Amino acid sequence: MFSASPCFSGHRQPPSSPKHLSRWRYTSTGLDFRPPPAKLPPLQSSRPDHYATLGLHRRCTEAQIRAAYRILAKQHHPDVNGGAREAVARTQALNAAYETLSDPDRRQAYDAESAAAKKTPTPPRPGKAAALTKEIHLGILEFLRGAKLDVHVNDPGNLDGAETYELVIPPETAPGARFKIPRTGGGFVVVRAKAKPDFRFKVRGSDLRCDLKINAQRALQGGVESVRGATGNFLRVPIPKKVASGEIIRLPGEGLPKTRGGRGDLLVRITYRPEVRITRASGR
Repeated sequence: MFSASPCFSGHRQPPSSPKHLSRWRYTSTGLDFRPPPAKLPPLQSSRPDHYATLGLHRRCTEAQIRAAYRILAKQHHPDVNGGAREAVARTQALNAAYETLSDPDRRQAYDAESAAAKKTPTPPRPGKAAALTKEIHLGILEFLRGAKLDVHVNDPGNLDGAETYELVIPPETAPGARFKIPRTGGGFVVVRAKAKPDFRFKVRGSDLRCDLKINAQRALQGGVESVRGATGNFLRVPIPKKVASGEIIRLPGEGLPKTRGGRGDLLVRITYRPEVRITRASGR
């Protein structure tokens, strides 16, 4: 006599609780128990951790990578797990991890990118400003030839005491350039370079302006005069005939450096005093 309850040779009886029915599957020989898949680290949408996906340490060998992939790929294959979407996603994650870590070049690049992503700036200490700004006035030659300066920060909130940083102004620095100096423990000092007043030149952006005084005869006849340039060298200034007082003669490339390369111009303003003669009127 057969019992009314079905039995399956070689298989365990399925549980009556609906809670555990998902762990049973139909096969050609009947119902078979399916153990729950081992849990893997949650997938990351931005940057996956391939080592954690395979359950390995970052110093693992190539043999360990291959062995872990074979075991996990078989365990989480969609065919073994009824085609569940989670199994498909896990398999894709395992394949991506294996393709990256099994190739030495790709693994080295992945390790370098991961290390760079973990480097985060140190947060500023309480009471320390995130950014301090300061203007520095440089001479004309310092913009052209460069300079070395010390930046001192006296912050009462800094338990390490006074701070000193070296600031290198490279040659051919344009007026208005900004330099960002990281502070110890977080924050920055932003230094903006401006031109200091000069007795020979007026600075307008990257252009320099100066006056050249000539006599009325030179203004009438024209010719060549000389003026001292930004570096102290003498520059030839062509004077046109009958030049007007206040007229500007432009000397290209003799100014200060520009932000995008090259140099501004030297603008020479011609000045003279018109000749005044007084004679007695004839016939009086």
